Amino acid sequence: MNGQRIGYIRVSSFEQNSDRQLDGLALDRVFIDKASGKDIKRPQLAAMLAFVREGDTLIVHSMDRLARNLDDLRQLVQALTAKGVQIEFVKEHLRFTGEDSPMATLMLSVMGAFAEFERALIRERQREGIALAKQRGAYRGRKKALTPQQAEELRRRAGEGEIKAGLARDFGISRETLYHYLRDGG
Repeated sequence: MNGQRIGYIRVSSFEQNSDRQLDGLALDRVFIDKASGKDIKRPQLAAMLAFVREGDTLIVHSMDRLARNLDDLRQLVQALTAKGVQIEFVKEHLRFTGEDSPMATLMLSVMGAFAEFERALIRERQREGIALAKQRGAYRGRKKALTPQQAEELRRRAGEGEIKAGLARDFGISRETLYHYLRDGG
């Protein structure tokens, strides 16, 4: 029995374009996450894992799109192949079936380690860039979600007992941001 060809795409932010990752490939279903690859807590990854069945083939552009952490990558590949799902990584030209050779296991570990190393380098460069910008006085942090007037109105309305979820919707902020404004003053 031939299974379905399932695509999984991940981009780190909503501004990034996911089209190029599996462009031109014939797929029966595609799951797209717009989230960091730092961990495996992603809604479409969870949906894909629940959807795939024995005989399916999961197509992913590259290993770092599935996981940026070697342990997570190994865990995902082992869980999928244990279900009878084959995994193809397009960029690396690698396929994992569960009946993999020692060389395939080595390649998974080496390529996964490179993805993890790349993430560590990105974070280090980001920290260095922020530190330099702070020294120059150019780094002010993230722009506030609300103006001082909006923050005051938010606190007033919350104090009057309005439902927090409704306030978050009205102000176009997450509930976490709402609580930050209520707790710390923004």
